[in-house]
Amino acid sequence: MQCAHKKIDVTDFHGALLDIISIMNQPQRDEALLAAANVKLDQALFPLLVTIGRCVVAGVVELADHLGRDYTTVSRQVKRLEALGLAQKQPAARDKRISEVTLTEQGKALIDSIDDARQTLMNRIFADWPEEEIGELFRLVRKYADVVKKEAPSSE
Repeated sequence: MQCAHKKIDVTDFHGALLDIISIMNQPQRDEALLAAANVKLDQALFPLLVTIGRCVVAGVVELADHLGRDYTTVSRQVKRLEALGLAQKQPAARDKRISEVTLTEQGKALIDSIDDARQTLMNRIFADWPEEEIGELFRLVRKYADVVKKEAPSSE
């Protein structure tokens, strides 16, 4: 049963999320991750590459919405990833007028390197945590993210 009238003080939780987002958005963090993965890539393309890697298939408009960027900016960046051989566009199966973006094999290999480096860096952060706390954190963050996504205003 949901209690819509609950008054929960979310100040500390919100502050913690802002701290995490602030750190995750620092260009130095991306530089460190790319260096740890031994990947040479323009930092402006990094979030897009990772997003394409996380999405099974996505159009440019969807990618732009997901990243909170302008469609034309993302379109130019997709072209740059294509020129680097990391991404490819093809007509969508459901609507040939729409282009979908996927990673090439080279792009997937880059994402695998980045994922391995992220795994190593995150394992350092959790080195002193008990496994059950890590599991509980991951479970609760996923639960929270799923509800936030479900409740998010639609861009349509």
